[in-house]
Amino acid sequence: MKPLIRFCVALSVIIAVVVAFWLFTTDSQETTPPANSFNQGGQTVVVAEQGASGGQNAPSKLVGGSSAVTVPETLPASLAGTSVPGGWARTDRLGNLIPTPHLRQMFEYFLSALGEESLHQLVARIESALAALEEPARSQALATLGAYLDYKLAVSELEQAYGDATGLGLDETLRRMSEVHALRRTWLDAATAEAFFADDEAVDRFQMEKRQIARDGSLTAEEKAEALRKAESSLPEPLREAREETRQFAEYEQVRQQLAGDPRALQAWRQEVFGAEAADRLAQLEKEQQEWDQRWQVYSVERNRLMSSGLAAQEREEALDRLRARHFNETERIRAEALDSIR
Repeated sequence: MKPLIRFCVALSVIIAVVVAFWLFTTDSQETTPPANSFNQGGQTVVVAEQGASGGQNAPSKLVGGSSAVTVPETLPASLAGTSVPGGWARTDRLGNLIPTPHLRQMFEYFLSALGEESLHQLVARIESALAALEEPARSQALATLGAYLDYKLAVSELEQAYGDATGLGLDETLRRMSEVHALRRTWLDAATAEAFFADDEAVDRFQMEKRQIARDGSLTAEEKAEALRKAESSLPEPLREAREETRQFAEYEQVRQQLAGDPRALQAWRQEVFGAEAADRLAQLEKEQQEWDQRWQVYSVERNRLMSSGLAAQEREEALDRLRARHFNETERIRAEALDSIR
């Protein structure tokens, strides 16, 4: 039953939520990043004169120097109102650090603000978070941070050597993927590399196998579909579930369009595929969405008329508030205001 509940929730979110994006862009004047740099969120960071191979100025050398770095009291604008990912401060009974995907997420949480603050400052912020650990886990986490930064630089150098990855053939893409995977185990110990990248690498392998299946001319369409299902079975369970829910949603949308003129047949299909309870929830969601669409269309016409009325800014905003209150309930008004803000 749980997958059906998740599907219904996913459907309601897809219908109701306006997605916000964090965008980090590179300097339009820079065409080729220097070899001694890595890219983080679109920001090119120059960190060393000797690359990542243990040079005096390798990014790992920044770790441990936070006492000499001035860090603003407030978080960077892109992180304002957010929380540091949790679950990363795990240790065994002897106090040793247990590497987890959450630790990498915490590193990347701060590093995503690169460009708003310097790498020195963001490393200092990460060090401050790691101070919550007791020894020996704290020193182990700092060493992991340094190795992770050096790994990112090494990967950047590899990517620059390959150039534009979009034009790579399958064999070259496989070689590049293998080299990236090897770099992870060069800079990080096996347990940390597995904890940080196991899901990413499972997806990498699946995508490569998917491409190989697609270009195998000896397979029939049915054989390709079966081979794809077998390849997908190697994905971690959460990823398999996500792909299955995506397929269910795509199939549902197709059937919903085909049976748009026959509500009874559509409800029967819902019940057969999802069960009676989930089918009723889906039907209610669609009814609410249809009602919303009708009210939104009427509201949009009146809003456009109001926006072109020539009212002063304050009067216009007050009139908009009254217009939303007339068409929507309190929760819907928040949604309407969010949609208005991106029009």
